Amino acid sequence: MYAVYHGPAGLKQIATRANNHARVIASSLVAGGFTLASDTFFDTVVVNVENADAIISKAVEAGINLRKVGETQVGISTDETTTSAVVKTLLEVFGVQLSAPEGFELPEAMVRTSDFMTHPIFNSISSETQMMRYLRRLSDRDLALDRTMIPLGSCTMKLNSAAEMESITWPEFASIHPYAPAAQTAGWRELITDLEGRLTAITGYAGVSIQPNAGSQGEYAGLLAISDYHRSRGESQRDLCLIPASAHGTNAASAVLAGMRVVVVKTAADGTIDANDLDAKIEANKDVLAAIMITYPSTHGVYDADVREVCDKVHAAGGQVYIDGANMNAMVGLAQPGKFGGDVSHLNLHKTFCIPHGGGGPGVGPIGVGEHLLPFLPGDASGTYSERDGVPVVATAFGSAGVLPISWAYIAMMGGDGLTEATKHAILNANYIAKRLGEHFPILFTGNQDLVAHECILDLRELTAKTGVTAEDVAKRLIDFGFHAPTLSFPVAGTLMVEPTESEDLAEIERFIEAMITIRQEMDEVLSGAYSIEESPLRNAPHTVSAVVNSNWDRKYSVEQAAFPVASLKFDKYFPTVGRIDGAGGDRNLICSCPAPEAFED
Repeated sequence: MYAVYHGPAGLKQIATRANNHARVIASSLVAGGFTLASDTFFDTVVVNVENADAIISKAVEAGINLRKVGETQVGISTDETTTSAVVKTLLEVFGVQLSAPEGFELPEAMVRTSDFMTHPIFNSISSETQMMRYLRRLSDRDLALDRTMIPLGSCTMKLNSAAEMESITWPEFASIHPYAPAAQTAGWRELITDLEGRLTAITGYAGVSIQPNAGSQGEYAGLLAISDYHRSRGESQRDLCLIPASAHGTNAASAVLAGMRVVVVKTAADGTIDANDLDAKIEANKDVLAAIMITYPSTHGVYDADVREVCDKVHAAGGQVYIDGANMNAMVGLAQPGKFGGDVSHLNLHKTFCIPHGGGGPGVGPIGVGEHLLPFLPGDASGTYSERDGVPVVATAFGSAGVLPISWAYIAMMGGDGLTEATKHAILNANYIAKRLGEHFPILFTGNQDLVAHECILDLRELTAKTGVTAEDVAKRLIDFGFHAPTLSFPVAGTLMVEPTESEDLAEIERFIEAMITIRQEMDEVLSGAYSIEESPLRNAPHTVSAVVNSNWDRKYSVEQAAFPVASLKFDKYFPTVGRIDGAGGDRNLICSCPAPEAFED
């Protein structure tokens, strides 16, 4: 959006201005008797000085932060926020006069002469009014949480309230530099330390590091802590990780990245870990067993009643227990992984603790560990986050610090009772959906007393075999009802995993249930022979405006059934802008809707 607003001419103007300021600084320093580390630069000048610390301290007094390159070198960077007044103040720190930029031009070989950003979108917006309308146009096409429930099982797409989000726009949080001196980040460090303490209390672990940038990095950091722990005990041969087939898909990848070998444990018919297979694989690998990674509640949407037994068996064999905390929103206030057998867990602040994570980020995946793993946490828990005693960092600075005020505000405003109540509502909502839809779609796995945890899996496989209607057909048809699809074919192919979260009220849940029951009725129409699957609204979904506003409509079902299958849609209707596409084909092939690559050959 930055590029869209400024366009190629604007970006070049910004870059030229930053480079000119750097050239002014360089020319003035040289004229004042200083030497540079290099005569070639774009926005960063490195100057040789007698005492770097003295110059940096003087600059701080003037309100400017400089970078220490070495004991006798200082780095100065300019950007679009640099002003002539800032340049003048900086030069006063060095005791030199302002000089016109002479020399220090970019080498001719590095000067770009070709066009760039030639797509029309980068060349058609020239005012804030146009930009605002462009953003609104994109927003209107998006089926997002501000319009509908996003029942993505395992992904916890819930409310990110305005009160939680507001503080990240405050300059005190938004304008800090990741490498600002410690004296300038006291408030940040207080917030981070307090948030780590709150997460420690929630999880029941001995300590938390908030450094990892995402759940995947949290997994990686937790497994590194386990490996370092084994090595510290002279058991470096422990490099095998057991992973149940029901675990999150990233678990195996994280274990391999951490240098471990992976052995998969089978799933029992009821969706739990196969106890016999677990026993056999522990026995076969007890001398090299490093860890087991389990997800609790499981990815099958149930609380495994034998979780303590699984933990005890792995501990008895000398291994550690990694409990994937991606489903922590089904535990907060009710259970603590650090108390029922976990040695380390990662948390997804961008799921359970309200940081938005649509569109791929930003994520935060802190890890909580038991007392014995505290020395192996990434970075320094005091907030310096630098390598110590051979323990590596997994992210620079404070991780994704800019979004931490969201989670802090959520936890602080909810309090212990509020967080517990939220967990209960998430579980209640999932069980309500499971009970209401159970007579229309089989619920694949249930736990104690025929209940699910925070999500449920609708099993469409038998219906697919009878009608030809696939889980993907149902997912696409839900768009016509104004719903984002549930998680498709994970963790079991041919199923839909539904997670309503605690954010959804009964009216929205009933709207979803009505949509699913209506879809089941359309499946029955295929089963009865009213029309074939290829002729059905299910296979032709979703229906765009251009599809239904068409005088040549020749489908066996009506326009009304296509676009308004339930009465409420006549008052509040979302129309997708794109109809059915070949998703698998798109995943496997580069398909560009912009000008073809050949257009840029010259």
